[in-house]
Amino acid sequence: MRRLEALCRSGYVERTADGVWAVPADLLQKARQHDAQKVAGHSIELRSHLSVEQQIKAMGATWLDRGLVADGAKGLQPTGQGFGAQVREAMDQRVDFLAGQGLAEPWGQRIILARNLLATLRDRELASVGQSLQQQIGKAWHPVQDGQRVSGVYRQSIQLASGHFAILDDGMGFHLVPWKPVIEQRLGLQVSAIVRGQSVTWQLGHRRGIGI
Repeated sequence: MRRLEALCRSGYVERTADGVWAVPADLLQKARQHDAQKVAGHSIELRSHLSVEQQIKAMGATWLDRGLVADGAKGLQPTGQGFGAQVREAMDQRVDFLAGQGLAEPWGQRIILARNLLATLRDRELASVGQSLQQQIGKAWHPVQDGQRVSGVYRQSIQLASGHFAILDDGMGFHLVPWKPVIEQRLGLQVSAIVRGQSVTWQLGHRRGIGI
């Protein structure tokens, strides 16, 4: 049980109910990967697939943005040497970019961030990507409203600055829904999801209420 809980924290397995777990077909490979990431009692966790430089002008909710929001205008407070100095400089440039987008405003020594900054950035990125995918897929993109239940065939996933998203094809169009490892077993099959803010509840076949 402790082993499953450790793998769950790393995103390799999912708890679907009390005492019930959903595991991928390549569990042994995932478990070895999990163990390999542990070095001297520490584990490695991917925070963003984008480099720090790529995040500066990315239209999406990036790791830099989450750091700024988490600690107000102080941001991540990285150290002044090495990678910390690189992050500090990138954060300053990110604030300048956000100001140009009307999402941040200098206020003396502080920075006033727009309310709901992460959601705004995510929605802007999804709108841009959704409209672009319309031309490639040949179907209309339907934005997902907060609390809305959407269903469709899970066609593929895409990695954005705001995170990993699944493409659900409902026959008339498609939706972009936050992706989680548990749905990869349902590629090409019908799934449903309810999105509430930053969280999503997946409903896979006869399994219901897989909250993530």
